[in-house]
Amino acid sequence: MEDLSIYLKPTYYIDYDSPLISRMSEKIVSSHPDEKARTVFNFVRDRIIYNPYSAFYLPEQYPASRTLERGEGFCIQKAVLLAALARAHGIPARLVFADIKNYLIPPKLWNIMKTNIFAFHGYNELYIDGRWVKVTPTFDIGMCQRLNLKPVEFDGHNPAIFHSHDLSGRLHIEYINDHGHFADLPFETVVNGFSRAYTEDMIKRWKESSLQPEKEQ
Repeated sequence: MEDLSIYLKPTYYIDYDSPLISRMSEKIVSSHPDEKARTVFNFVRDRIIYNPYSAFYLPEQYPASRTLERGEGFCIQKAVLLAALARAHGIPARLVFADIKNYLIPPKLWNIMKTNIFAFHGYNELYIDGRWVKVTPTFDIGMCQRLNLKPVEFDGHNPAIFHSHDLSGRLHIEYINDHGHFADLPFETVVNGFSRAYTEDMIKRWKESSLQPEKEQ
């Protein structure tokens, strides 16, 4: 039988033992105590706004508590927060990484990335009903409504990952390469993966943005 204890521990990144995460985790599920997995998923999906331009080249930009403070983040930052909130309620959680192709990438982001492949897209696996269930809390409902995307709906039991097509039937997301699962954020592995996947100009811009003070909440 798999030892799940490693997927329940607090870490520097998955810091559910911080006062901020602890208080919020209890507040989130207080009205839905029997639907903890679904409730924390919906919180991270919708209350933490997806921002692909979020600074992410320094370790201190990834802890769950920092993402909760900001109220926004990109896929990995949101996945780390979901892992923290799930573990806070005794739900084993881990991080999963994959390269994905976004056929509907916004022009602004294309001009920066020069590719529609997102390396090391981060999402989660939650241990529910005796099995690992993949869930993706990345795109908030407001963004989905603006861009005519199918929101990822999680019922608390079954897998909930990106849809392959949008609401108009256009091809949207394709999973193209799996990097496996991790009990904690493999920061160096992820950043090295970004460096291999993207242009020097893009990496330079990300590094510069990571050194700017985070906006006041």
